[in-house]
Parts: sequence; C-alpha cells; structure tokens
Amino acid sequence: MKWENTGVDSTAPEPLRGFTVGITAERKADELASLLTRRGARVVHAPAMHTVPLPQDGELAAATHEVLAGDVDFVVASTGMGFRGWMEAADEAGNGEALRRRLATARLLARGSKATGAIHGAGLRTEWSAPSEESTEVLRYLLDHELSGSRVVVQVHGDPMLSFRQRLTEAGAEVIPVMVYRWTDPLEPHKLDDLIDRTVAGEVHALTFTSAPAAANLLGRAERDGRSEQLRTAVLDGVLLGCVGPVTAVPVEKAGLPHVMPERSRTSSLVKLLTERLSAGS
Repeated sequence: MKWENTGVDSTAPEPLRGFTVGITAERKADELASLLTRRGARVVHAPAMHTVPLPQDGELAAATHEVLAGDVDFVVASTGMGFRGWMEAADEAGNGEALRRRLATARLLARGSKATGAIHGAGLRTEWSAPSEESTEVLRYLLDHELSGSRVVVQVHGDPMLSFRQRLTEAGAEVIPVMVYRWTDPLEPHKLDDLIDRTVAGEVHALTFTSAPAAANLLGRAERDGRSEQLRTAVLDGVLLGCVGPVTAVPVEKAGLPHVMPERSRTSSLVKLLTERLSAGS
C-alpha cells in the first residue's frame, strides 16, 4: 500500500483527510481518536487488550504486605494509573495510611510526569523523575547507587519489566514487584479481527500502539489466525506502525517490523509524528 507524496501540509487544518488510522488502545482511545479526527483522519477503534484490576486478596495484596513488612529504600512509580490504583486498593483494604507512611521513608522515583503527579496526589514527595520518561533511564539512575542489601519496590506496567528487575537483583537489591493490573485478551475480539482484516486488505494506513500488551496481542492474534505473513507484507508495503515509546515498541521490534516512535512518549507527540509521516507519504 505505497502512496505518493501528495504534498499535503502537515500543519494544515486537516492534514490526515483521506487516511484511516487504527487505534488499539483501550484506556487512551478517546484522547487518541480526538487528536486524529481533528486532523481529518478516519479512525477504526479495536482494543487489542483489556485491563483487569488484580483482586485485593490476591497478588496485589501480597505485594503490599511485603512492602509493609520492612524498610524500603527505593520506590519506582512507572505509571500514574498504576500508582493511583495501588493507593486506592490499599485504602479499600484498610492499610492505605500504613503504606503511605512506609513509602514516605523511601526515595521515590517516577518514570514520567503522570507518575510524578500520582505520587504527589498521594501526599508523597518525588526525589527524581526521568527526564526522558523511559524505564531505561530510571534503571541507570538506580544502578548509579549502591544497591547491595537494599529493598527496591517496582510498580510494574504493561509487561512485567523482567529485565529491569533482573538488573536490580544482579546489583544486589531485593526487588518487590507491585502489579496493579493484569492484561487479558480484548472483550470484543471481533473488532480486533476486523482491524487486522482491514489492514491486510489495504484499507488502513497506520496502526497506533500505546502499550506493549496491545501490540503483542494484535501480533499474536494475527499469528494464531494465520494472518501474520499477510500483516507483515502489509506493513512492509507501507502501513505505518506508530508506537508511543520504547517499552510499547518491544513486541514490534521482536517481530522485526519497521515502526516509528516520537522522541517524547506522549500521545500528542505520536499523533504529530504520524501526521508528518503520513502526509509526507512515508
């Protein structure tokens, strides 16, 4: 699905008129759709995954009890949604204040501005926030410290951050992962099937990914249904894959598919980049 450079001005009122963009997000779909439709794009929304809060009496509760069992040296807040969800679950379980007191004695690190806002919203103070809003930068910051014998709490997101946690363990830290949500298959899989079909048929010009599970689920579903090679051909023939950041892009990179990614992991930055690439015909 190669298209000619039409000379469309990406700063024009509707630079994406005539383009169809697939949205695989569940939580950020409305924001993303609004940004795209204001630029003239036709949007096909097909959530590629579903977010399920973990039960209070399960994995999340066990992680919270482990955090409360002893002093904590570092706490990594990876997402605003996840950190807020953790605090809300603790409040509902009756140990919210105890958790806040425990975290207040630790050095709190935020992956980005939304995580920083969630920390402050809980009445806590952020020691440091990653300027690039990337997990790799948080890891470098931690590894610059002596971690032997320390307890590091990592509020994970998207994928379980296994490599991140392994590096900390190798540095001598006791790592306590806190997973607030689990990712499952979408509630309406027929919509995802339709999006894959449209992409393979050349009706979709770009696919957007704002989480690694969404990217992994779409690629995995295409493979299970025998459409993986057709999807690959469509992408190589011009369908633009847009990932909001490096973590989101991991499944796409593993699949060996070309993709684009904005310098800042922001939905608005992703839309701006897609607008520039699509209107330029590349």
